[in-house]
Amino acid sequence: MTSEVAVAAPVRAQRVREIATELGGLRGALIPILHAVQEELGYVDQPDVAVIADVLNLAVAEVHGVVTFYKDFRRTPPGRTTVAICQAEACRAVGAVPLAEHAQQSIGCSFGETSVDGRVTLEAIYCFGNCALGPAVQVAGKLHGRVTPARLDALLGEAR
Repeated sequence: MTSEVAVAAPVRAQRVREIATELGGLRGALIPILHAVQEELGYVDQPDVAVIADVLNLAVAEVHGVVTFYKDFRRTPPGRTTVAICQAEACRAVGAVPLAEHAQQSIGCSFGETSVDGRVTLEAIYCFGNCALGPAVQVAGKLHGRVTPARLDALLGEAR
């Protein structure tokens, strides 16, 4: 373990405690806190769960249950680029399934995972609201329509 990692954990825990304390007074504060932690720190790490539980006076198991139940919460660091492929019916009807299969093969991971090199996280999304231009894909926060496997490869090349 490097000293950078040893220093990062207490700093992260302190920031998670600050976020949880700031938002703890909200009604139903747990989910907004989890979203805020993920937004700022990239993911909800297991030690974060204990800190949030402590601030909210909840059982660690209760917070862990929420984090693991909702697919919105990432429990590992995301890749440098996130690729999200719509899997809703309209996009599936125009090629999202083979596009997803191509993406998984070319990136080397399944939905909800990050490539071994840490470059790309692949996510399934259920509707971007871009149904007329399906299959829809979001790469690094930018939405693209009518994406083919070849176009996805080009977008991935640009993102990498």
